[in-house]
Amino acid sequence: PPAMSRRVVRQSKFRHVFGQPVKADQMYEDIRVSKVTCDSSFCAVNPKFVAIIVESGGGGAFIVLPLAKTGRVDKNHPLVTGHTAPVLDIDWCPHNDNVIASASEDTTVMVWQIPDYVPVRNITEPVVTLEGHSKRVSIISWHPTARNVLLSAGCDNLVILWNVGTGEMLLVLDNMHTDLIYNVGWNRNGSLLVTTCKDKKVRIIDPRKQQIVAEKEKPHDGTRPIRAIFVADGKIFTTGFSKMSERQLGLWDLKNFEEPIALQEMDTSNGVLLPFYDSDSSIVYLCGKGDSSIRYFEITDEAPYVHYLNTYSSKEPQRGMGFMPKRGLDVSKCEIARFFKLHERKCEPIVMTVPRKSDLFQDDLYPDTPGPEPALEADEWLSGKDADPILISLRDGYVPIKNRELKVVKKNILDSKPPPGPRRSHSVCDPDLSRPALEEVLEEIRALKETVQAQEKRISDLENKLCQFTNGTD
Repeated sequence: PPAMSRRVVRQSKFRHVFGQPVKADQMYEDIRVSKVTCDSSFCAVNPKFVAIIVESGGGGAFIVLPLAKTGRVDKNHPLVTGHTAPVLDIDWCPHNDNVIASASEDTTVMVWQIPDYVPVRNITEPVVTLEGHSKRVSIISWHPTARNVLLSAGCDNLVILWNVGTGEMLLVLDNMHTDLIYNVGWNRNGSLLVTTCKDKKVRIIDPRKQQIVAEKEKPHDGTRPIRAIFVADGKIFTTGFSKMSERQLGLWDLKNFEEPIALQEMDTSNGVLLPFYDSDSSIVYLCGKGDSSIRYFEITDEAPYVHYLNTYSSKEPQRGMGFMPKRGLDVSKCEIARFFKLHERKCEPIVMTVPRKSDLFQDDLYPDTPGPEPALEADEWLSGKDADPILISLRDGYVPIKNRELKVVKKNILDSKPPPGPRRSHSVCDPDLSRPALEEVLEEIRALKETVQAQEKRISDLENKLCQFTNGTD
C-alpha cells in the first residue's frame, strides 16, 4: 500500500486560542456609540477603565466607565465633553491609567485626568489643550516608553509630537505626507514611526531626525485604505486590498522593503482591517470594521511566516474595537487577549484564552510585559536616547496603582516667581498625614459641599424668580 502522507502539524502553544463573549450581565449596555464615519477604533481600554466615543449633540464627547461598572449605563452617566466638534480618536496614556487623550474634528487634542471615582457632572476641563493642527485631528498615539510624549496626526497631513507635561510642540513632521494620513504606529522602543497614507505609500520615519528612512510604494495594489504596524524585529505588518478588491495582509522586512516576506489574500469584504498586535505572543488580531469576526495569526521566523490560527465569529458586526493591554488581563484564567467590541448600543467584551488543565501560573503564556513606568523622560527621548519598555511580571496579576495627577507646567517667564505665602508643609497624598490635618481637609470638603449646594439652591430660586418676572411681563 502507498505510504500514508502525514500532514505535519506545526507546533504552537497558540493553536488552540479561542474567543468567547462574556455573559450578558458583563456587557456595557445603553451606550450611544458614535456614528462618525472614520476608521478609528472608537474605544480605548486599560486595567481601570473602558472609554468609548459617543454621539453627542453639538460638540464631541466620550464616556468613561470603570471596568467593573457593567450592565446598563445610567443615561445621566457623566461624559467627557470639552470638544466643540466630534471626537475622532481616543488613547489612554500607557504610563498613567487615569490619563486619556482625545483628538477631534475641532482641530485640537485634549488631555484629561479621569478620577478613580465616578464624577457627578460631565468632565469639561481638560488638563491641557494642544493646539497646532489647522484641520481635524483623526489620530493620536502615546509614545510607548517616554513620559508625556504624545503624537497626533491630522487632515492637514501633519504629524505633531507634543510634550504633554509642558503643553509644547516638540516636533512637527511636515512635507512628508502628500495626502491624508490613514494610520501611524510606533515601534517597541518609540524610536521609529510607521505611517500609511492615501498616496499609497508606507513610510518608516525617524521623528527626531525628521527623516523618512524607508518607504514602500503600493504594498497593496487596491485603492482602499492601508494600515501598517510594527511587529517583532522591526518587521512591518500591513493590511490592504488587492487590485481585485480582495483583502490582503502583508509582512515586510525593512532591510529589503521591495519584496514581501508574506502576502496573503483573505476575502472580498470591504471593511478596513484594524490590526492589533501582541508582542508577547507574536499574535496579530485582525478586526474589520463592519465585520462580525476577529481573525488571528501567529508571526514566526519560519515559512509561511504568517500562520493562520483561527477566527472568532459572531452574529453582529463590530462598529469599533478596544484592545486591553496585557497587564489588564486575568492570568488565572489563561486569558491572552481581551477585546471590547462596540455594537450600536453596547460594548461587549470578548475574552481570548489558551485552555490549560493546570491552575498554576503559565509562564510560557506570560513573559514579562510592559508595565506602567516610563523608561525615559520627554527631554531625554528628544535628545536622542532610546529605551525599551520597563517590564513587569504578571505572576501575581497586576494591581492598578492609585490615581496619579498629571501636572502640566507651562513654560512662562511669570512662572519663575516664588509662590506667595507660606508653603503648606504636608501634601494631602502623604501616607503619614497626621489625623488633625486629615480632619481639617475633610471639614473643608464638607464646607465646600454645603457652599455648592447653597449656591445651587440660590441659582434655582433666582431662575424661578426670573421666569415669574418674564412671564409676568408678557
